[in-house]
Amino acid sequence: MSAPAVPAPQRVTARNAATQSENRIHADDVARRYGFGGGLVPGVTLYGYLTRPVVAHYGRPWLERGTLSVRFARPVYDGQVITVSARAEGDATLAVDISGGDGPGSEGLVTGRAAVAVPGASAPPDPDSIPPAALPDERPEADEVSLAPGRVLGTLWNGPEPGPQAPYVELLAGDLPIYAAAGLMHPGQLVLTANTVLTASVRLGPWVHVGTALTNHAAVPAHSIVETRARVAERYERRGHHFVVLDVVWLVDGSVAARAAHTAIYRLRDPQDRPPG
Repeated sequence: MSAPAVPAPQRVTARNAATQSENRIHADDVARRYGFGGGLVPGVTLYGYLTRPVVAHYGRPWLERGTLSVRFARPVYDGQVITVSARAEGDATLAVDISGGDGPGSEGLVTGRAAVAVPGASAPPDPDSIPPAALPDERPEADEVSLAPGRVLGTLWNGPEPGPQAPYVELLAGDLPIYAAAGLMHPGQLVLTANTVLTASVRLGPWVHVGTALTNHAAVPAHSIVETRARVAERYERRGHHFVVLDVVWLVDGSVAARAAHTAIYRLRDPQDRPPG
């Protein structure tokens, strides 16, 4: 059987639906103080755009046992016309990319690699590899103590969103029919809760989601109650920015449906400081 065709590039008008978010990096005035051209389109939205060619190419097997590692290299702004592309790399990997036009610096705004594991090649992790924990009554400030490596963040429980089309999927402006037809949750909705675990556990200023490397272990039914657990895997500083990497697992009915390394700049370099070196 021949491999499915790689989807043709898709042009999308990017949307920033987070202008009223607690994270003010999505607001024009705050983002500009940090040197951006305006409020940033959320990484989780861009992640959703990139899943389209991946799921179109691999289908349900990717939702059941696929991987997608995404890096948000440069900002995307509201109203920007972007091109979502995919290309095969050998027989096993699909490279995905978001570009933003024809000018300098327009290529590789977001890049990623996707694949599907052979059935039975790897077992899902132990659900208790990250134990559940209560969310804090009062969030501590995000710092070296509250985000110390090994620290377990608060557990979230999320039910299905009401209505025939969840707001996240609606935001993606015409995503694939597999989710409604098969009654499945869009994978970007899991990534969205990884952000929420962070923001519900610590108090942040403007912050930026910079990457996610996700492995699916089961397709998630749309009606599911999803439990999201996270632990701080790593924290480091680079060129004045402070990064945190979360180890996140999503459980449905007690079994791990997906796991990810989720990376964010939790404290941006002071806009008055010049980067070292």
